[in-house]
Amino acid sequence: MSALEVIAFATSLIAVILGVLGPRITWPWWSAGSLLYAYIFFQSAYYASAALQLVFIVGAIWGWLGWGPKGAKPKNLATKNRLLLASVIVFFALALWPILTNIGAASSVIESFGFVGSVCAQLLMIWQKFEAWPIWLIVNIAYTYQYFTGALYLTSFLY
Repeated sequence: MSALEVIAFATSLIAVILGVLGPRITWPWWSAGSLLYAYIFFQSAYYASAALQLVFIVGAIWGWLGWGPKGAKPKNLATKNRLLLASVIVFFALALWPILTNIGAASSVIESFGFVGSVCAQLLMIWQKFEAWPIWLIVNIAYTYQYFTGALYLTSFLY
């Protein structure tokens, strides 16, 4: 466990707590944690997780602009779009898996599912949809295992 992981953990924990509460200030914390974790994940050969942090930073800027000063006002996703969302996650995770395997990613199966699921959950969060939270839960269970087995213990606890 490095000092950088401790700082990234604390910053990201604040972002998660704020994300649950829904204020606009969530997004700068999310960006800071993502920047730190991009470096940590790249050093650990979790390449999709590192790239995902860059997606999160872009999402944080989009979220800051889209949420407005009063924060989130979540709504439900239409039922037909839930099935489409599940199909998108499965299709793109299967497509990304061999790419990650070919570049030597440390955990290509979990990384592919986690990357695609996280991008979808991030978009749903930006669009203020309740369905972001079950996707985050499923993805984070997979990432918890990945980061624990990769000796990123605080990060595993965060997820």
